[in-house]
Amino acid sequence: MDPKIKSALISVYYKDGLEHIVRKLDGLGVTIYTTGGTQSFIEGLGIKVKEVETLTGYPSILGGRVKTLHPKVFGGIMAIREDVHLAQLDAYEIPPIDLVIVDLYPFEETVSQTTNESDIIEKIDIGGISLIRAAAKNFKDVVVISSKSQYGYLLDILHKYDGFTLLADRKKLASEAFMISSHYDTAIFNYLAKEDLNDAVFKRSMLKSEPLRYGENPHQTASYFGDMSEVFDKICGKDLSYNNLVDADAAIMLMAEFKDFDPTFAIIKHTNPCGIASRSSAFEAWHSALEADPVSAFGGILICNAIIDIDTAKEIDKIFYEVLIAPDFTPDALSLLVSKPKRIVLRLKNYNIQKKGFKSLLNGVIVQDNDLLTESTENFETKTISQPSPQEMTDLIFALKCCKHLKSNTIVLAKNAQMLAMGCGQTSRIDACRHAIEKARQYGFELNGAVMASDAFFPFPDCVELVHHEGISAVIQPGGSIKDNLSIEYCNAHSMSMVFTGIRHFKH
Repeated sequence: MDPKIKSALISVYYKDGLEHIVRKLDGLGVTIYTTGGTQSFIEGLGIKVKEVETLTGYPSILGGRVKTLHPKVFGGIMAIREDVHLAQLDAYEIPPIDLVIVDLYPFEETVSQTTNESDIIEKIDIGGISLIRAAAKNFKDVVVISSKSQYGYLLDILHKYDGFTLLADRKKLASEAFMISSHYDTAIFNYLAKEDLNDAVFKRSMLKSEPLRYGENPHQTASYFGDMSEVFDKICGKDLSYNNLVDADAAIMLMAEFKDFDPTFAIIKHTNPCGIASRSSAFEAWHSALEADPVSAFGGILICNAIIDIDTAKEIDKIFYEVLIAPDFTPDALSLLVSKPKRIVLRLKNYNIQKKGFKSLLNGVIVQDNDLLTESTENFETKTISQPSPQEMTDLIFALKCCKHLKSNTIVLAKNAQMLAMGCGQTSRIDACRHAIEKARQYGFELNGAVMASDAFFPFPDCVELVHHEGISAVIQPGGSIKDNLSIEYCNAHSMSMVFTGIRHFKH
């Protein structure tokens, strides 16, 4: 027969929602053991409790660091309800404890609110997590409640079975307890290790998840673990899909490069920007970004680093898009944008760029530093006789930022803070170059005086030769090929400038 709850230990940080539980337990005649603030709360409800100190014979000591860590507490929780263990409980006058309701100090919340290490360390729970683990281990005889989110579940059980519990329920709650305790320990580890040890051990834990409509394709299931609200507020639209999130992440990473620029618009398709432009207004930036590839823009992800006004919203509304991301919207613009309920509109709160990135592959996970390096002109080295003009240098920097966020191999052609065309994801650099030129021609761009950026070095001078015939005047690349001199010599022979950055930006 399943056991009936006759005694409970309750010691919680969060008291909200607890009243209904303790009133029900009191009504069932359950003996309640408790501590400190929880005792005051329950007694304030007019319910009698027993202090843990009367059980242990010791007061709370060391400023509350030690109060439940005692055999008379843990013996009552961990005893198997069989003759040998029960006899020992009788011998040492230890009452069995059938229900443990304990939550944990708010460690993660404290880390997010302060940098004071002493305050953070004090929120590392010792007694609480020990009680939770002990009760969860002995789930065959003990019920463990490790979070206020489980109060409703417990209350249903108490009402349904009048104080008795089923093994399946106890096992389920024990599983959740170990999930909570492992998450808690992971958060502490990552705080203490910081960046120094995180490459030696891969530990990540996220409790908050939500199912997505489907994965990359309808036959694949998918879930998101994390908190989107830290990055953006969803104003309207259908639920975000797997592909929406992957593209939104790429869009935000890209726009972080331009957060201090003039109003900049980017159009993302399958994580690749197909249009980017910086202008004096969001309206102009939108039109210039769209010019680069109006065909690929269909069904894309749109992102802007400036407020969207009504005139810009009207223009955006002329095409079909999946997601629009911006720091804010004027009221009239927002009224227009939300009129199409399936379109997703996100208000960007912060870029929240993480220092580390990871993904699963083979039978494990790879972790790396995210590519957050933005080159400075101080580290540029002009390798040619001809020097880039101030305007060319501005465009080279712009093109380099675009190039960094396109799949390799990639080539970007840009002019006047506008990406004219790109070739990306190609198996050879010359193919990427040809593709970029073809795209520029397709949409009527004049390449004379434009610049070219490459995500990696030129193994041969063929790309430089090809763009020279199109009127490209300046090139930026990492350098590092054993045949760099061939590209440099070609530029010198044709009055082109070439800048080396020393930094490669492969993106796979």
